Order: sequence, then C-alpha cells, then structure tokens
Amino acid sequence: MTAQIAFWSFAAGESGLPRYLREIRRFPLLEPQDEYTLAKRWSEHGDRDAAHKLVTSHLRLVVKIALRYRGYGLPISEVISEGNVGLMQAIKRFEPERGFRLATYAMWWIKAAIQEYILRSWSLVKIGTTANQKKLFFKLRKAQSKISAIDDKDLRPEQVELIAKRLAVTEQDVVDMNRRLWGDLSLNATIRQDDDSGEWQESLVDEATDQETRLAESEESDNRRKALGEALAVLNTRERRIFEARRLLDDPITLEDLAAEFDVSRERVRQIEARAFDKVQLAVKSLYAGSNQATDRSRQRSNTFASAPNLHTMMLPDQPIFRI
Repeated sequence: MTAQIAFWSFAAGESGLPRYLREIRRFPLLEPQDEYTLAKRWSEHGDRDAAHKLVTSHLRLVVKIALRYRGYGLPISEVISEGNVGLMQAIKRFEPERGFRLATYAMWWIKAAIQEYILRSWSLVKIGTTANQKKLFFKLRKAQSKISAIDDKDLRPEQVELIAKRLAVTEQDVVDMNRRLWGDLSLNATIRQDDDSGEWQESLVDEATDQETRLAESEESDNRRKALGEALAVLNTRERRIFEARRLLDDPITLEDLAAEFDVSRERVRQIEARAFDKVQLAVKSLYAGSNQATDRSRQRSNTFASAPNLHTMMLPDQPIFRI
C-alpha cells in the first residue's frame, strides 16, 4: 500500500497533477458507518485491505490541503507525497470509537507532515526548531499579505511592530523570520545585479583582534606572569603564603583562617598582607623599568609596556592577578 501511494505522488509532477486527480477520484468516499467498520477492522485485526480503503478514500483530502502550500516553491508532487505519509500515520493512530470522523483527525497529521517537509527543505540552515517559530514561519506570509508587504525583503519598523502584535511574538522574531523566508543567499552572489558592486563576502568584517595585537597581548601576559613570579621571590615563606592566599586565589582565604594557621591575630595577618603587597609592587615596577629600557633600544613598538603597571590593575589572560 505504501509503495503504491508513493508511486502515485511521484508520478504526479506539476504536469501530471490533473492525471493524478483523475486517478484518485475513482476511489469512492466512505459513509460514516463504512468508515467506522473499516477502521475497527484495521485497528483490531490489522486488516491491510481495510487500511488501503481508508487511505484511498482520503487522498483527495491530502491534495486539497497540499495545494494550500504551493507558494513555498517546492514540487507539488513532493508536498502531496509528504501529505500521504501524514495520512497513513493518522490511520495507524485513529481510534474510531471516539466518535469523530477520520478526515477531522487526519487533517492535523497531514498538515504536520507537510509543514515539517517544508521546514526541512526551505533552507540549509535549520529553522523552526520550536513550536512558536514554526507557527511564525507559516503565518508570517499571511500577515504580510494583509498589510501589502508580501514582496518587501526588509519590513519597515511600523510593519514589524504591527505584525508582531498580531502574531503575539517579539519584533526581533519577525525580523529574523522574514529574512529566512527569502531563502539562502550565496556569499558569492553580487550585491546588485545592475552594476559592478562586488560580492556579498567582500562586505563581511572580521571583528576578531588582528594578529599583531594578539601577539602583543600574549607577550604582555607572558611578561606579567614572569614578572610576578620573580617578584614573589622577595617574600619570605609566611609573607608569600598570606599574599597568595589573599590575592591570587579565586576564592581568597579569610583573615580568620590565616590567623589560626599562623597563630597570630587577624590584624597581624592584614599587616603582613599589606607589607607583602608593597614589596611585590616595588619589585614589579623595578622589573618593568628594566624591561622597558631594553625594549626601547631593540625596536619601536606600541606603548604596551610604556609604564610599569600598578598591581591593582595588573591582569592575567582572563582574570586579575591581584585582588584589592
């Protein structure tokens, strides 16, 4: 049954659609009682002949729904094929004892299958990943036609605001989806067709930091790290422990804990920390002063190391070295 239905849809291209319609009209519509009986035979006994009759009697419904989606530029034969798949999924799950007709139930499955196919085929970039996005994709064109903006690639602000209110979505969602509705655009395409305007890719701007700046930043970071390591050598064991615990850790150790560790008062720990900070500050300034003199003699470069840094603002690659 599945293979036969697929063949009918495949054969029904744009030129073959009238023939396909003539073929499916040969299958009679079902009376409510006949439909109920066939559905029970399929659901309770797996009667494939009954299922085949249910499918063929609703092929016209699939075509009717599929023709509503002709404006998306996809082959109508493929749209009908997807609709037929949705119809068969509906029949598999149809429960006739609930008291409603198969057409009422199958309509939602057919629409869902067709819409999913359109979203898959519309763009190389996946769109419509949420229910709201899918709803917006299929309702935006209708909303645009109501305000005579169907051919506008870029909507005016007042149009965006009006559509967003009508569809209960954000204005940014309307702008983003409107751009997607125009399909994919090659970066090698010319900006305008009427002149030598160049390709779209030529207008792209690389916002990343240039290589020279990245190299300078890397060297600066290495120098600061090296200077800090050398500056710490001027501290004794207790000063270094307190300085690192209070200034270099992401989660600094409290004065109370350090006071208990060294068996001194909190105030004494604070004094040692301040003294160690001053020592390191002085050592770093001395190291940077010598480094700047050597750098100025060897080459001309930006004032990356023009003055010795204050330890309050000295930075590692992603985090401050010292805490105030």
